[in-house]
Amino acid sequence: MTQTHEPVAAPPNAAHLLAVGTKKGLWLGTSDDRVNYTFTGPHFLMQEIPSVGIDTRDGRTRILVGLRSEHWGPTVAHSDDLGATWHEPDNGAITFPPDTGAALERVWQIQPDAEGREGVVWAGCEPISVWKSTDGGEHFELNRGLWDHPHRSEWGAGFGGAAAHTVLPSPSDPGTIHVAMSTGGVYRSTDAGESWQPRNKGIGASFMPEETPEFGQCVHKVARDPNRPEVLFAQNHGGVYRSGDNGDTWDYIADGLPADFGFTILTHPRRSDTAWVIPLIADAQRIPPEGKLAVHRTDDGGQSWTRLADGLVEPEYNVVLRDAAAVDTAEPAGLFFGTRGGTVYASADEGAHFTPVLAQLPDVLCVRAATISA
Repeated sequence: MTQTHEPVAAPPNAAHLLAVGTKKGLWLGTSDDRVNYTFTGPHFLMQEIPSVGIDTRDGRTRILVGLRSEHWGPTVAHSDDLGATWHEPDNGAITFPPDTGAALERVWQIQPDAEGREGVVWAGCEPISVWKSTDGGEHFELNRGLWDHPHRSEWGAGFGGAAAHTVLPSPSDPGTIHVAMSTGGVYRSTDAGESWQPRNKGIGASFMPEETPEFGQCVHKVARDPNRPEVLFAQNHGGVYRSGDNGDTWDYIADGLPADFGFTILTHPRRSDTAWVIPLIADAQRIPPEGKLAVHRTDDGGQSWTRLADGLVEPEYNVVLRDAAAVDTAEPAGLFFGTRGGTVYASADEGAHFTPVLAQLPDVLCVRAATISA
């Protein structure tokens, strides 16, 4: 199926793309300075957009969108012309095999694979499952190794649903993939998805009888170091963690933060041991500390943190969800996030200064940014 919108060309010098998925549609912005944007949208009005991926690996810009319609159900659509037209497979991009007895509820994550693996795109879904596409995200195949895992019956639903929300293929080893889910924790495959092992040693789970179980943790998001693939960062339901051994063990690094709860974690596209988090007060409150929204950055692997809030409006009592934040690959790196109150902020200087670029949107569910061909 093709959905056609009135074509809106990118400005002649546009080099940056910002995609904002919300509870009721998608907005796409282009810019040449990452401060002043020209937006189109809403695309897919009244459809939930829980996930977006931007694939620029083969010289084109493909936007992949996880849709959830109350009438038509969930699927993945894509556009190769900045949203002027959208394409959806007639029979759905993601369909559970009949023997599973399952039906797709939501696409939580769309992740293009590493450079050099053009055409390979991963999806994390609800019910908890991981899918692989080899044709640029037009069709996906269920990863049976994770679906048939003996732990699956014990994976529970987080507050927002049973989410496989993080899929991290290693850029250096095509056989190594990390997946994180709520709830279930972090799992790793070293044989290209044939088998999976829990990798949660050191990650807490205060809501379980055993404080640090083998699996069952409510890990909210995981990000990978750009230069050392064995280094990972995780924002947990209580706790920020770093692993230096490919997830075998994790160390608590939240000392110095105003709260260790939150949903998102981001790593720098080029600089090791630089990461950003957005702390929230847990559990019952789930608001920024003292109603003051701020991003915190570490440049030393979590030994210290710097508060970044220039340009952010106060007070702010809305949450930033796990995929409602992104970094780009420009120099300096851009930092972007949106709130459940519908405000989207952009920083062209790694968080030193923020500018609101969209406001009064529905709940922002996901944000993605990329450098594109002008």
